[in-house]
Amino acid sequence: MNICIFGDSITYGAFDEEKGGWAIRLRLYLEKINPDIELHNLGISGENSNDLLKRFNNEVKVREPDLILIAIGINDSQYLIEEDRHSVLIDEFNKNIETLINEASKFTSRIIFIGLTPVDEDKTNPIPWNTNKIYNNSYIKLYDQKIRKVCEEAKLEYINIYDEFIKHKNYTELLPDGLHPNSQGHQLLFKVVKNNLKFSKNE
Repeated sequence: MNICIFGDSITYGAFDEEKGGWAIRLRLYLEKINPDIELHNLGISGENSNDLLKRFNNEVKVREPDLILIAIGINDSQYLIEEDRHSVLIDEFNKNIETLINEASKFTSRIIFIGLTPVDEDKTNPIPWNTNKIYNNSYIKLYDQKIRKVCEEAKLEYINIYDEFIKHKNYTELLPDGLHPNSQGHQLLFKVVKNNLKFSKNE
């Protein structure tokens, strides 16, 4: 079985110094279940849905996945202070998610969207490494709800990550820079995704 995971720096594995991110943790877990499962972590730091669309077809064509996981949107929700707008406007984001689904459907019927993580607004309003950019939970929830709605309309699975983080006592401790989960946060992400995936040893 061939799996492709698309996303941003969180998918890439930023700030997980123990195992390299939730996607790598998932790969290690699946390899124990079935060594024939091949997982490609295609997360790129800083990516939004516009960026992903530019490379999506080429990435999928060469790998021919049986399952596609998509974890995109937190950088779309990013607010640009000087420009007075979101990085990707909400209507454009909605269309991008629909386009990603249409393109992915050409290769497989097994498409799952991973929801967005919350942030620690005390550290992300604005982010210290670029004071023109804000990450805000109200914006993130707005974009996350768009993902959920489009998935419902397309009858695709959506995995709620935001609420699982919020349930965690002192969830901001999982976000050392306010945005990226640490190793403990990536472990939580991995567990939520793993528990929503159904795999057998014969798959």
